[in-house]
Amino acid sequence: MATIESSLLNIGYLETLSYQQTPLHRLDPRAKLLTTLVFIIAVVSFGKYEITGLIPFMIYPVALIAVGNLPPGYLARKILLAAPFAFFIGIFNPLLDRAVLVQLGPVGLSGGWVSFASIMIRFTLTVSAALILIASTGLNAVCLALERLGAPTGFVVQLLFLYRYIFVLTDEALRLMRARSLRSFQGRGLGFKVFTYLIGQLLLRTLARAQRIHLAMRSRGFDGTIRLLRPLEFHLQDAVFFLGWSSLFLLLRWYNLPHQLGHLLTGLAP
Repeated sequence: MATIESSLLNIGYLETLSYQQTPLHRLDPRAKLLTTLVFIIAVVSFGKYEITGLIPFMIYPVALIAVGNLPPGYLARKILLAAPFAFFIGIFNPLLDRAVLVQLGPVGLSGGWVSFASIMIRFTLTVSAALILIASTGLNAVCLALERLGAPTGFVVQLLFLYRYIFVLTDEALRLMRARSLRSFQGRGLGFKVFTYLIGQLLLRTLARAQRIHLAMRSRGFDGTIRLLRPLEFHLQDAVFFLGWSSLFLLLRWYNLPHQLGHLLTGLAP
């Protein structure tokens, strides 16, 4: 249970990072959201055998981490936490695609290994961009930006509630597990049958808690509208941030700079 509680606090720390006052944090959430979407679309649009073209895209998360004063070690741990999903998706590629695609001296790399490396690089880039967006903006501001950009209000509110009240659900689960452990003597009450009863109790407690939360929100005037203390204002620096990074992403997408640089150096070599 201590591990679960520490994990929850670790997740909440991502939201705490959005309270900083850096040039990145002061940008309009819509500019950061749109830039992140362009970045993700550009990264995932590459072919399955592309590796060198993806490498220059690392400048975006590295630059934002530096400007936003974000902890790279914390973000790297979050990426590693989700890495097994991408790993198990791509690890079967070497078994299905065995044709040699790259020859590195005596070692030949099959297309499966190249596509597996491409999947892992794209996963790292996209997940790091999403984490940086939350850490530099906060989920409240991201949801408000989605609503202002035309996303359905019902979807935005549900997304916000899913994030906010998953902590309430986990807190109820921790209370049930703690009560069970305090009432379990000599290993009794720790079996699967009792565990199924706890799931039912958790469902009932969650429904009752949700009703109380809904009544409390309605009594305080909640009407489905997301509000922030700081209003959204799109300034010149926001437009420069979005247009500048988006232009760079398009340039990197259509021109393989490492490939072009390699041809240039090879042509200049004696």
